Amino acid sequence: MPRLFKTTLVFLLWIAPLLLFSQVKIMTWNLKNVGSSKTEANISYIAQIIKQADVIAIQEVVTNPSGAQTILALHEELNRKSGAKWEYALSDPTISSPYRSERYAFLWKSNKLKLKKRAFLEPTYQEEIEREPYMATFQHKDFQFTLVNLHALPKKHQPEKEIKYLKFLPAQYENSNLIFLGDFNTPESHSVFNPLKKQGYLPAFTKQKTSLRQKCIDGDCLASEYDNIFLQPELFTIKSAKAILFFEDFESIKEANKISDHIPLLLEIE
Repeated sequence: MPRLFKTTLVFLLWIAPLLLFSQVKIMTWNLKNVGSSKTEANISYIAQIIKQADVIAIQEVVTNPSGAQTILALHEELNRKSGAKWEYALSDPTISSPYRSERYAFLWKSNKLKLKKRAFLEPTYQEEIEREPYMATFQHKDFQFTLVNLHALPKKHQPEKEIKYLKFLPAQYENSNLIFLGDFNTPESHSVFNPLKKQGYLPAFTKQKTSLRQKCIDGDCLASEYDNIFLQPELFTIKSAKAILFFEDFESIKEANKISDHIPLLLEIE
């Protein structure tokens, strides 16, 4: 076998897996009242966390102008300091009572992902889900997937009565390769997720607490299993799943709560 041909063959065999499989890092984070409460220092810190991801789904952006302004400031901070070009999408206010209405946001690296069409608030269950999901379809090389970003009702208001409607979306958005993520205010072990699980949507995190306590108890600073990412293992291989304990960067849990009362979750998929 000629040496040049042999070298070329070895190179192709080495690079073939890289051509067939590639990774995308997805983050979800309830950032707690994204708006005027976030200082420049807060925004700078948040950008340092977010830049680990290729795309992030954010919940709890306030509906007044400061919400949009803060997302814009975060977008600009990422473009200045992350070493990558970022784009963002911000939802309209959700269709619900003024008390619980909010916006969602997506930010993503444009060299990794392309938004295929305008992100939208899912209209089908606006009457049943107070903060209806915010959906965006992204293209990565030859593959498309759709993120379904949800902030369910608070625990005391029975979020499961909203979550139960998610089971209808896979049929409604067939072949969209859905990934459900966000703050469900409900642990993945709850039976309300069983219909999704039966359709092949499994949680990336199990027994992972994500909400912060007001005070740490014997070093335990996390309270409840609220946030998660549900996806189909037959479509996506999980390369790593990481809960980012950002509060450890702060002297007190009180200071960390100024950033958020939830930790972000980071998932690398193939």
